[in-house]
Amino acid sequence: EDEQIVAEIMKRRFFPALITHRAWEGFYFAGHEIRITEATDCYGAVVWPSALALCYFLETNSKRYNLVDKNVIEIGAGTGLVSIVSSLLGALVTATDLPELLGNLQHNVLQNTKLKSKHQPCVKELSWGVDLEKNFPRSSCHFDYIMAADVVYHHPFLDELLLTFDHLCKKDTVILWAMKFRLEKENQFVGRFQALFDLEVISNFPSLNITLFKAMRKGRMKG
Repeated sequence: EDEQIVAEIMKRRFFPALITHRAWEGFYFAGHEIRITEATDCYGAVVWPSALALCYFLETNSKRYNLVDKNVIEIGAGTGLVSIVSSLLGALVTATDLPELLGNLQHNVLQNTKLKSKHQPCVKELSWGVDLEKNFPRSSCHFDYIMAADVVYHHPFLDELLLTFDHLCKKDTVILWAMKFRLEKENQFVGRFQALFDLEVISNFPSLNITLFKAMRKGRMKG
């Protein structure tokens, strides 16, 4: 069953028939053809399998996780695929990442959502753990969902990542997080995360070593 679903997910990806001056790849989600411009010079400028898995989950579980008119923020949005799919599914999306990635992120978001989405997404800088109250004040920022795909990998900002989850997550916020398990140090992040949040596995792809989690503040998880 895992291999069948993974095959279905990977069938959503397509590539240009001709080589062009800008590297891109395409995806079919939420009834649309999505073209993502990539760069190969940094981690955040390519589409990773965790993003595909999360997009597939959002599309195939759109009744249970109805994003229409919901406030959604994606942290570590990278090329923007998850933000784009969330927007096409009706959400009010804020796509965030480091300043050096915002140009490409803005390009992809605008190209794939303009005149297609109910709400035009917002692209905003977010460096994990930095100026969180200034840029995302607790008093005025409320997100129904936090999306995260492949934000835990070999980088030195795991403390800042946890701080960012903690700052953005209100008592009724739902975190949907796709994680590829790699090294023990990164895997230990899950245990630290569970000190603040209740965690539930909602989908699993063993052949990709990817798990999808739902998380909420301690004591807020419903069956």
